[in-house]
Amino acid sequence: MATRERNLAQVGTEPGSAGVGDVGWALGVLFRAYAKAVGSAVSDLPGGPRGYQVITAAVQEVTTNQGSLAQHLGIDRTVLTYLIDDLEKAGLVERRPDPADRRNRRIVATDAGREACEKRGRHMRHVESYLLGALSDAEAEEFRTMLQRLASHVNALDPLKNACDIADHLEP
Repeated sequence: MATRERNLAQVGTEPGSAGVGDVGWALGVLFRAYAKAVGSAVSDLPGGPRGYQVITAAVQEVTTNQGSLAQHLGIDRTVLTYLIDDLEKAGLVERRPDPADRRNRRIVATDAGREACEKRGRHMRHVESYLLGALSDAEAEEFRTMLQRLASHVNALDPLKNACDIADHLEP
C-alpha cells in the first residue's frame, strides 16, 4: 500500500490521530453525515427534520400536549406553534382537545402524516444502516441502545428546553 493510502487508512485508528478518544469529534462527524442525508430525505416536509420529528412524535403519541412536545423535542414553544401550523396546513397533523384537560391541545398525526412518517422512516433506517455500516448488526443495535441510554441520561440531568439554548452553556 502506498504511504498516502496507508496514512489515510490509519487516520482515526492510531493513537495520536485526529479524533481518537474525542467523543465530540466522532459525534460531529456522524452528526454532519446524518444531518446531510436526513435533510435531503425530509426536505419536502414543512420544517424539514424538525417537521419529521413532530410528525413522528405525533404518530408515536410520545407526549400529551403541545407544551410537553416542545420540551421533548427541544424546540422553542413559539417556533413549534408555527411549525405545527405549517404541518396542519399540509394535512399531516391535527390539533385536538386533550380529553384529560380541554385547555390543552394534543398533536395527532393524520392518515397522510402517518404515511409520510412511514415513508420517511424507511429512508431514515437506510441512512442509519449506511452510517453504521462499519458495525455488525449486533454492534449497531448495541450502539443504538447505548446512544439512546446516554441521550436519556443527559436529558434527565439537564433538559434542554430549546436547542438554541445550548450556545448559552458553552464557555468562551
